[in-house]
This record gives sequence, C-alpha cells and structure tokens, in this order.
Amino acid sequence: MIDEHDIWQALRELPDPEIPTINLVDLGVILSVELDAGRRCARVLLLPTFNGCPAIELMRDQIRARLEQLGLEARVELAREVRWSTERISAAGRAALASAGIAPPGVPGSTLIPLIEPARCPHCGSRHTTLESAFGPTLCRAIGHCRDCQQPFEQFKPL
Repeated sequence: MIDEHDIWQALRELPDPEIPTINLVDLGVILSVELDAGRRCARVLLLPTFNGCPAIELMRDQIRARLEQLGLEARVELAREVRWSTERISAAGRAALASAGIAPPGVPGSTLIPLIEPARCPHCGSRHTTLESAFGPTLCRAIGHCRDCQQPFEQFKPL
C-alpha cells in the first residue's frame, strides 16, 4: 500500500526541468504531500522558485505523470502562502548544483548580504570570484567569474 514516504521517494526521481542534475525535492519546490484516507488521491503543494516561472507547468505534468504511475490521482496545486527561498535547497541539492557547474547560494541562515558575498567557484572551489551579471539565463540565476581558474559559471541568486 502506498504511503506519503513512497510519494516523496517518487518525487525525488523528478529532475528540475531547467537544471536536470537536481531533483524537485532537493531543490525545495515540493512544499507538502498529502494522501487521502482511501490512498487513491495525492495532493502535492508545489512552491515555484518565483511567480511566473516558465517551468511550473512542466513540473506539474511531471508530478502528475509520476504519481499516476503509482496508481494515484494527483492534484498539484501552487502554494501561495509561502515563498520559496534558496534556504530550501537541501545539502544534496547544493552538491548537485555544484557538480553541474552552478554555484549554490550561500549557507542557509547566513546573515551576510547575499549578492555581495562572493560565490564559491563550482569548478575550483575558490572564493576569489566576481559577479559578472545579476541577469542569468533565468530570473533565479546570475553569472559569475572565477579569477583563479578563469572559468565563468552560473550561480543561484539567494532569495
């Protein structure tokens, strides 16, 4: 019999549509999962990284399709009462971002001003980096440059 743990495990198999090296759970965009008393319908609360994210519909479709494979009817709703922040990215998610060449945001709970703090280069680990552009390929990413290894890299904007 399917339980909420099984649903969370299934959702861990779903890659983010824009950064496929990180799954939706580790990215922190799944706020909650509820299973009805009859264990036939699952409600998933999705927390997009920002309003208007172009990947929302893709994520909804992925979630519905995966839960249907478990024999569940899926209701995927957008969370409106909570905002996503980069603190929701798990340690495994931060490692996945770094392995994809994307600098993860600062340490959760940091009191430093996020865009002033130099990002750690995902290629060589150096903090000798600069913010080249606050405008990356999506609204939640920026472009950095490492002065040590001379590599450009994407970085998540702390939100």
